[in-house]
Amino acid sequence: MSATLLYEATEGLARITIAQDAKMNAMTFEMWSALPGLISRAAADPAIRAIVLTGAGEKAFCAGADISQFGARRSDPEAVAAYDHAVAAGMTALAGAEKPTVALIRGICFGGGFGLALACDIRLARADARFRVPAARLGLGYGYEGVKLISRKLGPDATADILFSARILDAAEAERLGVVARAWAAEAFETESAAYLGQIAANAPLTLVAAKRALVELARPEAERDLDAVAARVAACFASADYREGQAAFKEKRPPRFTGA
Repeated sequence: MSATLLYEATEGLARITIAQDAKMNAMTFEMWSALPGLISRAAADPAIRAIVLTGAGEKAFCAGADISQFGARRSDPEAVAAYDHAVAAGMTALAGAEKPTVALIRGICFGGGFGLALACDIRLARADARFRVPAARLGLGYGYEGVKLISRKLGPDATADILFSARILDAAEAERLGVVARAWAAEAFETESAAYLGQIAANAPLTLVAAKRALVELARPEAERDLDAVAARVAACFASADYREGQAAFKEKRPPRFTGA
């Protein structure tokens, strides 16, 4: 399979699959460049409630950047700037997605893959998942934005541990440190993660969008937060047919049937 990002929309979920199984789903320049468009596609689809990012095959979520491209793609300052821009744009699109994002993690989740996972709102892991930021073992400078992302999600102490030691975390420790929200045994992972995603997809779309916008604004410096945008999305929830449906379903003791209207 050639290196690509696969897109599938089903049952209220947009599934973006990092597909380069032969290289542990390492991200190419082209894949980084394609990610914002796929995030926008999911955001524009009214049938989509959440975006799921995962890796092809059983061995890896994502091993980071495809370093085989560095000779051609990072050969001069202009090429380096273009590559770094593509990575930053992909990460920004994922972190700022209008709808909830969930990383579904099997196997290796290293380097840039770790960053991609943390850019998602929620991370779900199979018990064989392994997490690492190996920059200190490679002599790489880990940039400010990457450090900020890890620290914002995990706190400064865990960030220092992960970056200074460059050690591998298993799924159990990743769950303890807050890297993942849930970790399941291999035999339960598909069933349990599907049930969890189904819970999200069954909820009111406008409520999900409002909560996500609040999370996006909270991640910004306080002076730059657009609280009016959050308030507008909250108001849209209360003005919606879904709000009336939610009340009716509660009174009638039945599952609500939300439409996003």
